[in-house]
Amino acid sequence: MPTIVETNQQNGNGAGLKAKDFATDQDVRWCPGCGDYSILKQVQTVLAQLGLSREEVAIISGIGCSSRFPYYTETYGMHSIHGRAPAVASGLRMANPDLSIWVVTGDGDGLSIGGNHLIHLLRRNFNVNLLLFNNQIYGLTKGQYSPTSEQDKVTKSTPMGSLDHPVNPLALAMGADATFIARSMDRDPKHLQAMLKRSHAHKGTSFLEIYQNCNIFNDGAFFTFTDKATKKATTLFLEDGQPLVFGMDGELGIRIDGFKPAVVDLKEGKYSADDLWVHDEKDPYKAQILTRFFDDPTASPNDFMPRPFGVIYQANRACYEEQLLAQLNHAIAQKGTGSLDELIAGSQTWEIA
Repeated sequence: MPTIVETNQQNGNGAGLKAKDFATDQDVRWCPGCGDYSILKQVQTVLAQLGLSREEVAIISGIGCSSRFPYYTETYGMHSIHGRAPAVASGLRMANPDLSIWVVTGDGDGLSIGGNHLIHLLRRNFNVNLLLFNNQIYGLTKGQYSPTSEQDKVTKSTPMGSLDHPVNPLALAMGADATFIARSMDRDPKHLQAMLKRSHAHKGTSFLEIYQNCNIFNDGAFFTFTDKATKKATTLFLEDGQPLVFGMDGELGIRIDGFKPAVVDLKEGKYSADDLWVHDEKDPYKAQILTRFFDDPTASPNDFMPRPFGVIYQANRACYEEQLLAQLNHAIAQKGTGSLDELIAGSQTWEIA
């Protein structure tokens, strides 16, 4: 039986809405030039393109610059507490399976105090979309290092350089058995829109990491992946069923020997596209390798790997709320609807002489 959202989409209840219809009358209070503006615009655009009505969407956030999102989207929403957005969204999903639920969090909110909640949301596989804005810094509290800050990062809280090994968000998601893992960036609107649509289409918890520039406290953290002069040489845009090719003119590729990836120059003639690693979104073993295409300060220049963007991994697994509903229905079929008063009273009594 179709849900309310599916029925409304068929009936066109959200048809005709534009991106501006998902914008509120609130003043957007991010720093001028912040990458959050682009992400907000793409989310509003995609919600309109999906044909959703404003009443069919809920945006749940925690604490941080990214977590202002509910104020700026004309939908249901909650600005919850630090790190607990996944828990709030989980409860909402169980209470209302018809909503399109989006969790908005940051690298501090989602991976520090909220790390445990994030892990359990991913493994339980509630049907929600999680957007993690990663700027590798604590922006709201004015520039302390975050869980994703690179080692030796000099900040207000680490004047001699951070000693912490950074969290790798995509590897963490793989370790938590997430069923959808992807990465995009604020400065590529077309790609970001595509990844938002893929996230929405996935049934289960979708985890989308978005590289987001904090131009005040960590400006340029991802410029090597976003600037035209370096983007093609440092990024790898994944397409399911296609070979891994990158480079300024598509001259570089990645082949794999067992589980060891290596960059090869296609212009040399030794290898062709037929020899390259072909991306398979449903291969968990190759996905593990892709999540490790990450900065390694001990690696030699010969071990350089481009940063992958796109869908890293996707799997089909039952959603928690569906299993819970089935379990409840099974219990009612076996034992009846029950009585709250009888449950509280219990089945055993004692008499005190």
